[in-house]
Amino acid sequence: MPTNIPILLTWLRIILIPLLVALYYVPESWMQPIGRDLIATVVFVVAAGTDWLDGYLARRWNETSAFGAFLDPVADKLVVAAALIILVSLDRTDALVAVIIIGREITISALREWMAQIGARKSVAVSMIGKIKTAAQMTAIPLLLYHQPLGGIDIHTLGTWLIYVAAVLTLWSMGYYMRMALPHLIEQDHKH
Repeated sequence: MPTNIPILLTWLRIILIPLLVALYYVPESWMQPIGRDLIATVVFVVAAGTDWLDGYLARRWNETSAFGAFLDPVADKLVVAAALIILVSLDRTDALVAVIIIGREITISALREWMAQIGARKSVAVSMIGKIKTAAQMTAIPLLLYHQPLGGIDIHTLGTWLIYVAAVLTLWSMGYYMRMALPHLIEQDHKH
């Protein structure tokens, strides 16, 4: 297993997941005066920041690896899934939104794995719609974790709108990836 700073940052993101979840199992009085929601928001933002930073450093320092390419998206999906489950348990987002986003991630990961096995992974490379979906999702989640008004802005309502936008874009991007993979699916079906 290769070890370099980008991979260590990915591992840090994975280590932050139990911390994020644990924040909602310890008494809130332990987190005063800062508050549980602010700490959870900071933990999530740090985790999201390591996603950008590990990719940037891996490319800049030419430290990309097959293991890093595998671990990075797994860490991303685990962080998002954990945060969505927390938000559903706190009644800050709908279970349907979480099912759409998590289900899409599982489906597209499986599709990419299968496409890689048949040598057609580039057909389901990350698209612009996927990047916009990720931006909406990664903005919505910390807003929903923070949950409290900030400077006269209703953070919860803004986060709710963004998570719904992310859910719609999630379905749209899944349709896009499935459409891109369809010719390969048909071709593979005809071979058998």
